[in-house]
Amino acid sequence: MSGSQTTYNDKVVRQFAVMTVIWGIVGMLVGVIIAAQLVWPELNMGFLHFGRLRPLHTNAVIFAFGGCALFATSYWCVQRTSHARLWGGPLVPFTFWGWQIVILLAAITLPLGITQSKEYAELEWPIDILITLVWVSYALVFFGTIAKRTVSHIYVANWFFGAFIIAVALLHLVNSAAVPITLTKSYSVYSGVQDAMIQWWYGHNAVGFFLTAGFLGMMYYFVPKQAGRPVYSYRLSVVHFWALIFTYMWAGPHHLHYTALPDWTQSVGMVFS
Repeated sequence: MSGSQTTYNDKVVRQFAVMTVIWGIVGMLVGVIIAAQLVWPELNMGFLHFGRLRPLHTNAVIFAFGGCALFATSYWCVQRTSHARLWGGPLVPFTFWGWQIVILLAAITLPLGITQSKEYAELEWPIDILITLVWVSYALVFFGTIAKRTVSHIYVANWFFGAFIIAVALLHLVNSAAVPITLTKSYSVYSGVQDAMIQWWYGHNAVGFFLTAGFLGMMYYFVPKQAGRPVYSYRLSVVHFWALIFTYMWAGPHHLHYTALPDWTQSVGMVFS
């Protein structure tokens, strides 16, 4: 049960790991291009200008590069800490191919200006629906594997991966609620300051749970592995988990200081930050 390929499903782990490298190169290359456009404005040509490429860069680095890394490592860790093969059958490859299709659709639509104009949530409603299907499948695979574990303990890395999966699902569903007008255009169900508040609750926690909680899950598995010794204090790791989960969710309003957002809401965001 130590991790032979006949025991664990490592094919999907390798697939996501390879795409992590590929999308990392692509996303960071676009970042270099838009940085150059700020220095040399003549590089802003046609529809490939800063305003169109910048959301492509952020989506590629966060959701393509970071997302593939999180899929790969969570699938690797949950199997080895649960002593169980990934649950879900066809849902497992669907999470891989579905996520790659989401990324490709983003790479096509964003340079064309097809966007909801929401930071880190620019993709239009048909792609949002595909994201939801992939993410629900991901949750079923991850938590299904934990449910079939052959050890009683749930290692702390899985707490962070699990929180990241649940929180991102909640954030995506609420912030992406929209009324479709055409295949490429929709309007948010929120308006004005409420829309801003929902957006930055999402926007900040896209960082807080996608780029923080998930990557801390990586740390809790791979750092002890590389060090060749267990986590220094398991009790402290649980305190760390609840401290992060409780405080981070409230921090979004700090993106809206000195705006029309009510002062008490701004203060809450400031305090929890």
